[in-house]
Amino acid sequence: MNPSALLRTIVVFAICLPVAIFLGYIIAGPFDYTFVGVVGTVVLILIAPLLLRYHYALLVLGWNCTMIVFFLPGTPGVWLPLMAVSLTLSVVRRTIDSRYRFISVPSMTWPLLALAVVVLVTAEMTGGIGLRSFGGAVYGGKRYIFLLGGILGYFALTAQRIPREQAGLYIALFLLGGVTAVIGDTLYFQSRALEFIYWFFPPTMSLLGGGSDTIGGGATRFMGIGIACQWIAYFMMAKLGIRGIFTPHRPWRFALFALLAVMSLLGGFRSFLITFILVFCIQFYLEGAHRTRLLPVLLGGLLLVGIVSLPFSQRFPLSIQRSLAFLPVQIDASVRAEAENSLEWRIKIWQAVLPQVPQYLLLGKGLAMTHEELDYSLEQQSGSMRAASSDQEGLALSGDYHSGPLSVIIPFGIWGTVIFLWLLGAAGRVIYRNWRYGDPELRIINTFLLALFVAKVLVFFFIFGGFAGDVQMFAGYVGLSISLNGGVAKLVPEPAQAASLPDLLPRPRTAMGR
Repeated sequence: MNPSALLRTIVVFAICLPVAIFLGYIIAGPFDYTFVGVVGTVVLILIAPLLLRYHYALLVLGWNCTMIVFFLPGTPGVWLPLMAVSLTLSVVRRTIDSRYRFISVPSMTWPLLALAVVVLVTAEMTGGIGLRSFGGAVYGGKRYIFLLGGILGYFALTAQRIPREQAGLYIALFLLGGVTAVIGDTLYFQSRALEFIYWFFPPTMSLLGGGSDTIGGGATRFMGIGIACQWIAYFMMAKLGIRGIFTPHRPWRFALFALLAVMSLLGGFRSFLITFILVFCIQFYLEGAHRTRLLPVLLGGLLLVGIVSLPFSQRFPLSIQRSLAFLPVQIDASVRAEAENSLEWRIKIWQAVLPQVPQYLLLGKGLAMTHEELDYSLEQQSGSMRAASSDQEGLALSGDYHSGPLSVIIPFGIWGTVIFLWLLGAAGRVIYRNWRYGDPELRIINTFLLALFVAKVLVFFFIFGGFAGDVQMFAGYVGLSISLNGGVAKLVPEPAQAASLPDLLPRPRTAMGR
């Protein structure tokens, strides 16, 4: 045997055997932070080569993934540590490789930096971030981390350009990462053997009689199934386009798309259906499908489906009826009453909070809550965020107003509102120009991203939104668009027609010319 190979083998065994014995001792012990720390460190070392090579792809995959990192303080979503790792590796690579460059888009960089400044200044002047999970005295600081993480996530996504030939792969990673939401619906089986799953994927389904997410008659919302089906349908729209889905040569595409659209209603959320309709209609228009025969065919098909199915709408699963509650259709009385009560509840909290907006215009309320605010009493304390009823006080204090505009202007005042509008305008301009002037091979993807962005903005302002979480979504849409297109596409003027050779040669003189 080769002596050098024998020496390497001895060295490997000398390292691996003690590590294996130590890990066995740790695993045999109690499940505590020591166990998590040691095992996590070993796993991190083992997967380090994969992170170094595929950190960007993992970031894109984890952006919409519902997985959580349970052993980190605050149990953040997996996208947050992946963003931190990917951005750090990109910065390190930039420092050692002068040829490596982030994609620079100043029109996006400035509003993002300005928003980060407003967030940090507001946090400092309203009690600080003070993460409770790290022993701080302030609650709610995790939302600051999510907000700042969304801002940094934009720079992580624009750290490199996605090769054109891999555009389909990355849009699949970005959209299909959301399919992991269905894993949380395994709670339906109520099996102790599946409990370990919820360490990584929180339950997304509400059980029979399980609280506020159960609807009239004790029905259950399968939110994970609804989210997963919607993301798959979005992937079909981004990959095939509306015309590609409704092509008569492949009828299975339309059948699958229709099935996904129906199953997405199992979540029982009206906003899901409204968002889906908006994205579909906007992309339908952007593709110019409204000028083709597809429009009358689609309208005729919807009319036929409505005539056949709506008379039996009261027999639909209650979660589907809940999703249709905003439409003038016949649904179960208890479902209708629950939906109306939900809308009335939102209107009441808006009416109670709106008069308090002026006092937070110059200095926002911030996102954090002190211990005294948690002990808030409507009769005993003044000057804090008030709500219409006692069951709304917690939401009002935490900043959960079920309204996008209120979630911006109350926590961050007029400064945060103006900068956020600046950010949305800049992002919309970038995505629009990439759709209008981008690579023809990316036309369908750019069309979908523009439709998704516009629909998300409309839903944020007029239906439902939360600033701390939605910044990540907006940053993801524009960051992916920039990475796919290599920046912001520009109108390339057509080259002037070259003069022909005879026109360039001197004309011979004629007798008359003499």
